[in-house]
Amino acid sequence: MTDVLGRTGDGGVSGALGTYRARDGSAGAPVRIDLDGPHAALVVGKRGYGKSYTLGVLVEELASADGVSPVVADPMGAFRTFADVPGFTVVEEPRVSANALSPRAWCELLGLDHESAVGSLVWQAAAKRETLAAMDEYVWNADVARATRRAARNHFVLADSWDVFSPDGLTAADCLSAATILDCSGYDAAPMNAVVRAVAEDLYRGRVTESVATLPWLVVDEAHAFFDGIAGPALRTIVTRGRRPGVSFVAATQRPAALPGVAVSQSDLLVSHCLTSRADREALARARPTYMHGSFADRMPETPGSALVVDDATESVHAVQIRTRRVEHGGGSPSASELVDG
Repeated sequence: MTDVLGRTGDGGVSGALGTYRARDGSAGAPVRIDLDGPHAALVVGKRGYGKSYTLGVLVEELASADGVSPVVADPMGAFRTFADVPGFTVVEEPRVSANALSPRAWCELLGLDHESAVGSLVWQAAAKRETLAAMDEYVWNADVARATRRAARNHFVLADSWDVFSPDGLTAADCLSAATILDCSGYDAAPMNAVVRAVAEDLYRGRVTESVATLPWLVVDEAHAFFDGIAGPALRTIVTRGRRPGVSFVAATQRPAALPGVAVSQSDLLVSHCLTSRADREALARARPTYMHGSFADRMPETPGSALVVDDATESVHAVQIRTRRVEHGGGSPSASELVDG
């Protein structure tokens, strides 16, 4: 018999996650994961123990399921191996339209107080114009002090230097036309966050207005880097309010202690690989459900590929061995011996 984690009813779309892991390490019955309904999931684990590998398994299953589609924010280039796989689109250095960011997001992106003279001018430009060039022109013609205009324009020059804003930028419909990998590995923190916030807000808005029919799963690797940046508010919205419109969220991180509490407490599916940091273990312990007997530390898996899955839907905890990937894993670290042998 195959169990489906994260599901309370019968039937529906699911994906192969792996097998149950017996105490002696042997494989048990198959385990699948629910893809039919919306979820907020968290995948954690220290480097080298399978966090990104598990994320890839989930993305493979989402891409082959009907009615859902993954959109992956990839800050490390770990998912480039999907580029030649049918049904996947890897977008290198993704771009978004300037008006995909709200006026508040523009002020946050540029580090401006929206109540200051410069911040207020940037807010007005973002609210009244759709492209970066038009925003800059609005500032140039604004009836404000020359120093205020100059400072605002300097901020727009900085944003333009990131080369992430384009009138033909990605939309929710673009991202959901295929399983989409947003390769942000060539970007610094600010432009990378700008892309993810714009995409996250557009996916959420697209489902609220029902302008997109597919149910999106926003998958974010190294999620702490985005919750700490301007993408944070959009991600929190999906975590706390995404269930109703049908937007799922999967956060993966080596550092659960660096995530906001809501990202851990609101997750109805937790996949934990090995963690050794006391702070990270304590972050999970604070969110330990009442139905979990014993501590996370006592049940923490110790071998790569093995995971502890906490399923809030069925209020159960499982030891699982993650299945083998179909697409080559691109998240490993290089070694000197491989370079010599090559």
